[in-house]
Amino acid sequence: MSSVVLPQPVRSAALPLIAAMVGVALFTLMDAVMKGLSLVIGAYCAMLWRTVVALLTTGLPWLHEGAAWPARPIALLHLQRGAVNAVSATGYFFGLTRLPMAEGIALSFIAPLIALYLSAAMLDERVGWRAIAASLLGLSGVVLLVAARLGGPHDMRAVVGAVAILIAASVYGYGIVLLRRQAQAASPVAIAFFQNAATFLWLAPAALWLAPLPGVQHWPAILAGALLAQASMMLLAWAYARAEAKTLIPAEYTAFIWSALFGALIFGEALTRTVLAGAVLIIAGCVLAALAKSPPPMPTEMAL
Repeated sequence: MSSVVLPQPVRSAALPLIAAMVGVALFTLMDAVMKGLSLVIGAYCAMLWRTVVALLTTGLPWLHEGAAWPARPIALLHLQRGAVNAVSATGYFFGLTRLPMAEGIALSFIAPLIALYLSAAMLDERVGWRAIAASLLGLSGVVLLVAARLGGPHDMRAVVGAVAILIAASVYGYGIVLLRRQAQAASPVAIAFFQNAATFLWLAPAALWLAPLPGVQHWPAILAGALLAQASMMLLAWAYARAEAKTLIPAEYTAFIWSALFGALIFGEALTRTVLAGAVLIIAGCVLAALAKSPPPMPTEMAL
């Protein structure tokens, strides 16, 4: 009979929070790498080849774990999550090619709020007044950001990018609910491998037309994107296994700070007061939702 290995306690309560903050920073750096790559070879192509590399890096731990093939219901669940990941991650990277990184991550923070209502519809979870108020607060932030894009001289590229990220975040909200079901049916190693495998299956059919083999100069960025995502996932998993989610939530919102920093340093993007105000409203909505119930996984997991 196999035994369950429990996480070892840590001497410092700050260590999980620090690990989570580093994990979020690495994930946001991955976003910057994927944005740069998507600007050159396209979001679909960048996502496909990053998934190929990630499939290899997650396949080795799965083989080491025993390479157990999932039962049919669990395999179908993996396929569903793979479809969600293919749409949400590709849409998010596409949106980032048309928007500043800080604005993109701010819009993506609506995913946990959407998950509140989907969990009520799909898992029969109760949505209270705080969750409703949180949704309205977060929605006001989204409206502010979109209105700023629509007001004045229209930049249709930016508007399309904002719509793409909102759709991607909405799809990912559904993925959060699926992840809860996955976590009850498979190990983290199996989830990581089969999610990448399923994502590849959904992306692959159009590869002959939309994803030519990248040039040699692009492979370092593709490899960096895959490794940064996996390192971030491991750090966040380690942190969440050793501290309560409510303790680590502040680390998740540092993604906005990192996005603004990497956007300025790498792409020369400016942080406007409107984006800052919209982000504050959306994050406030997420915090209010977290006070109402145990918070779902946050958008830093979006592109895993």
